[in-house]
Amino acid sequence: MSLFFLGGTAAGYFASLVKDEPLRTADEMRDRIYDYEETSQVFFAKNEPLGELPTDVERHKVSLEDISDHLKHAIIATEDEYFYEHEGVVPKAIMRATFQEFANSSLQTGGSTLTQQLIKNQILTSEVSFDRKATEILLAMRLEQFLEKDEILEAYLNIVPFGRNASGRQIAGVQAAAIGIFGVDASELSIPQAAYIAGLPQSPFGYTPFLQNGDIKENLDPSLNRMKTVLSRMHEGGFISTEEYEDALAYDIREHFAEPTVAPIEQYPYLTNEVLRRATDVLAKQKIKANYPDYDELEQEEKLKIFNRASEEARLDLRSKGYRIHTTIDQDIYLAMQEAVQNDNIFGPDKKYKNDAGEELLDQEEVGAVLIENHTGAIKGFVAGRDEILGNEFNRATQANRPNGSTMKPLLAYAPAMEIGAIQPGIVVPDTYAEYRTNGREIRNFDRRHLGLISVRESLARSRNVPAIRASYMVPYEQQRKILLDYGFNLPSDAPYESSPLGALEVTVEQNTNAYATFANGGKFIESYMIERIETADGELVFEHEKSEKEIFSPQTAYLTIDMMRDVLRGVGTATSIPGRLAYSADWLVKQVRQTIQKTLGLSLLIQMSH
Repeated sequence: MSLFFLGGTAAGYFASLVKDEPLRTADEMRDRIYDYEETSQVFFAKNEPLGELPTDVERHKVSLEDISDHLKHAIIATEDEYFYEHEGVVPKAIMRATFQEFANSSLQTGGSTLTQQLIKNQILTSEVSFDRKATEILLAMRLEQFLEKDEILEAYLNIVPFGRNASGRQIAGVQAAAIGIFGVDASELSIPQAAYIAGLPQSPFGYTPFLQNGDIKENLDPSLNRMKTVLSRMHEGGFISTEEYEDALAYDIREHFAEPTVAPIEQYPYLTNEVLRRATDVLAKQKIKANYPDYDELEQEEKLKIFNRASEEARLDLRSKGYRIHTTIDQDIYLAMQEAVQNDNIFGPDKKYKNDAGEELLDQEEVGAVLIENHTGAIKGFVAGRDEILGNEFNRATQANRPNGSTMKPLLAYAPAMEIGAIQPGIVVPDTYAEYRTNGREIRNFDRRHLGLISVRESLARSRNVPAIRASYMVPYEQQRKILLDYGFNLPSDAPYESSPLGALEVTVEQNTNAYATFANGGKFIESYMIERIETADGELVFEHEKSEKEIFSPQTAYLTIDMMRDVLRGVGTATSIPGRLAYSADWLVKQVRQTIQKTLGLSLLIQMSH
């Protein structure tokens, strides 16, 4: 009789604890259970792994069928031996929690099932209270009505924390644990490795074998003793034989730990930050397109607010949703470009300067370079600065706006003038004294001399300023502005200026390279890009680049411009020494000024060096 009384009392007390808990639908519970952060990964071209994006916790989703049976058995034997039999809770746990309350004992409820642990991690908090424990029990029983046992096990194995990996980074989920601790996939874990990992969730940072810097702890006894407990329970549960048990006890765990790996943000800071910046922009534009159909009609201030909000959401998504970001960057080309700029002999001497505190510092000459595949616009490689490892987030190839000097002459003077039939390569445009129309100031050549009556071809080869300005005067202002905008240049409202054909406008190295590729593409501008596609961890396509092109010049104009630029490397051209410096020959076309080079043979390359 007293047993019924106690049972009724316990049931009544339990009901009072959960009376305010809202009734959650199956969809609501599923959404919360599967709402966990997963590390996004980046790939070079040809699906070559680049690495993982920086996150607070590394996690890689894995399906149950791709997890070693040894690990599944180890987890069940250790954490929940009746997992496939109970309905979310072990009934005696409810009674124990109630009796502890009546006895005013310290809270030692323990014995949570995997389902309860999943509820605690994904829906509730780690708060220690009877209200929370009662709610956990209720939701665990409810979740068992909505999910199959294997679904619950899979979710648990993907969310549970496992301490740190060999690089000192925090990890969660069995795939990140298997790779980070033993250097193998979760499907390849051996019995002792599975037992070691299965023992970690009880105290992830107490049992983890690695320190925050990635060093192995001197004393591994706590985790090894825990592994032995797991192996014992696996043996008792019939999951492993006596021989397997004894072999696993003799296994040298320390000898099989993974080697530390360098995170992409540490190994390739320039590249990782550039991928993050571009992928963020891609996803932000998708969000705006989906949620703000009238975005283009809004005021500029409202546009900026929406874009900033969408960008922040996109950044969070990239760091937590396990995306697979495929880039156009060719690994071999990228590494070769970084190696090339390590030769200090190709740069000028460092300049001395004093900071605000009067300290004397050195300023080294810097470099920005971009290599673009002409017919697609794909960026195959770039140099953002001379030091990839110590580099910061500022990319001199894609973000630094600088005057593009004489490289503007073919873009804004000669090609546009040829397009309207005002000049041809053999036409004479005088290199004689001339003044700007607006201010009457003299148009000067770099050598302060004039060469007289020379052809357009020779003017470009010798990089003469006066003929370039005179050619630009033949092109209507609005047409010049449209051409620059078609190149993708960001223009002030009053640009171009009279001096713009000499490089008075500021553009990035990427923009300038992209503009030059127009000539290689027969007069068609094809927008450069670096993000090829973005997929979910399950392979669902989130974004795929679509080629964007527009015709700026006729094929004839493009051909003639290319032919004239070949002369820069020969005869009287300003870059005749370049072919002799190369270990190979190719069909080069160049507009050279301040070490700026352009090549089109399927690829466009531009290098800019400056202090």
